[in-house]
Amino acid sequence: MKHNLASTFLFLFLHCIGILAQGPSPSPTPPPAGATAPAPGPPGPTNVTKILEKAGQCSTFIRLLQTTQEMSQITSLLNNSNSITIFVPPDNAFLSMKAGTLNSFNDQQKSELIKFHVLPQYFSLSQFQTASNPVQTQAGGTSNREFPINITTNGTSAVNITTGIVNASISNTIYIDSQLAIYQVDKVLLPLQFFVPPAPTPAPSPPKPKKNDDSSDSDSVSSGVIKLPSRTSLLLGCVWFCLCELIC
Repeated sequence: MKHNLASTFLFLFLHCIGILAQGPSPSPTPPPAGATAPAPGPPGPTNVTKILEKAGQCSTFIRLLQTTQEMSQITSLLNNSNSITIFVPPDNAFLSMKAGTLNSFNDQQKSELIKFHVLPQYFSLSQFQTASNPVQTQAGGTSNREFPINITTNGTSAVNITTGIVNASISNTIYIDSQLAIYQVDKVLLPLQFFVPPAPTPAPSPPKPKKNDDSSDSDSVSSGVIKLPSRTSLLLGCVWFCLCELIC
C-alpha cells in the first residue's frame, strides 16, 4: 500500500514539474487598435442557369443559352447593373413546334432566337400594361429595331406577346427582383424575319441616251437613222456652188 502511494506521489510530482517547464500558454495577439473586420465583397450577378434548373422543364432553353454563348452575355449585362426581362419557353413548347424547325436554324439564327426572348429593360407584370409597342428585344444588332415584339394586356395579369408568327402568353413568373424578371411563356417566340424573305434589290435603271449636238458635223447615218445636214453645211455648200458658177 505504501509502495502504491509513493508511486502515485512520484507520478504527480513529475507531471507538475513538466507543466511548470512548459510555461504559461501564450495568449492570442489582440488586433491593432482601430482595426475592423474586412467587409464582405459585393454579391455576384444572379445565376440564371441555377434559377432555370430549379424551375424545371427548361433544359432546351438552358442548352441553347450555353451553346450560343448568350448565357455569358446575359451574365455580363447583369454584372454591369443592366435590368433585363427574359421570356423562357418550357421544353414542351419546343416540342410543340413544327418538326425540324429548330434544327433548320443556323448558329446565327439560334443566337438571335435566344436574344429575341430577352428585353433590354425590366418589366413587372403591371408595367406590361403601359408598354409602348413595338417593344425592342436584344436581337437584331445594336439598333434592336429589326426584331421587335408587341405586348398587350387585357387589364388583368394576362400578358400576350405577338411576333407576327406566334401569339404567346405569359403562363408563370419564374423569378423576379429589382433587376431581373424571368417569365415562362407557353410558346417559343419565333421572329417574323426568320420566315419572310428579304425584299428583292431593285435592278439598276438603264443609262439614258446622250443627246446629239445639232451643230456637229457627224456622220449622216448612225444606227439606221438618217441625219439632215446642219445649217452651216448648207450655207457653205451654197457659197461654194455660186463660186463655181462664176468661175465657169
